Amino acid sequence: MPTKKRRTAGSRAKPRRADSEGAAYLRTLADKIRDARAQRGMTRNALAADSGVSLRFLAQLEVGQGNPSILVLRRIAAAMGFPPGDLLSDEPPPAIDRMLLIQMLKRLSDDDLSKARRLLTQHLRLEAVSDTNKPYVTLIGLRGAGKTTLGRRLAEERGVPFYELDREVEREYGATIGEILQLHGQPGYRRFELESLQAIMSRNPAAVIETGGGLAADPETLALLLERSLAVWVRASPEEHMQRVIDQGDLRPMARSREAMRELKDILKAREPFYRQAQLHLTTSGRTADQSFQELLGLLARG
Repeated sequence: MPTKKRRTAGSRAKPRRADSEGAAYLRTLADKIRDARAQRGMTRNALAADSGVSLRFLAQLEVGQGNPSILVLRRIAAAMGFPPGDLLSDEPPPAIDRMLLIQMLKRLSDDDLSKARRLLTQHLRLEAVSDTNKPYVTLIGLRGAGKTTLGRRLAEERGVPFYELDREVEREYGATIGEILQLHGQPGYRRFELESLQAIMSRNPAAVIETGGGLAADPETLALLLERSLAVWVRASPEEHMQRVIDQGDLRPMARSREAMRELKDILKAREPFYRQAQLHLTTSGRTADQSFQELLGLLARG
């Protein structure tokens, strides 16, 4: 019988630290992919289709069991418009404030960057327009919160134009949101959304703008909203969000009510850190349209 080789001192099994670190990284990666997908309101099927990654492998990644190549991670990140470096890093995602500051700095000229550096070094703040003097009011939050109703009434009250940003994107690009997403994916749609928002602000000295539910989860666009407008997070309970969508004639949630409610709660949880950056928060749950509108006027008056 062949004799078993004895392990010498130099060939002892090494600690499994590398394995544990790898498992920890895969768990962090799973959290990042799930959160980024929820922030963008993408189903797993949609992400699989847009990235070209199989649904089965994507499901494994989202529970920390997959072992993807760098190219696969780049494709997943590109499909969501997520910075590839943030997925590759084993660090948790940067804080929202840091992300917003980075986006603001990206839009500064070289001269302004120098000024900003000097001011920050001196522990001073960049001068900003007072929230109460900002000419634009933007309404952010999920569908069903009451943004359209409140936005139209506020625009009439102020004597300024009202814009539904989703409709402006469709008008500018001559296609429905579904068609744009199919042709260009989430990153393309977010780019068109930002361009349409910038166009509205360039054409109008003042306006009330209703935004789509996923817009605030894009750091560049959110940074622009907070810089140029008074942003109001219009929110409701998940149950009221769902019921209002159904009352608007969209019966799709009824076909899979339990799954749809779970997805809705996941999206709200993932986007809440972004929505909370809005200067004002308005809860419409349990209130009539008139009551919510009066509360909105009060919030705006107080700034």
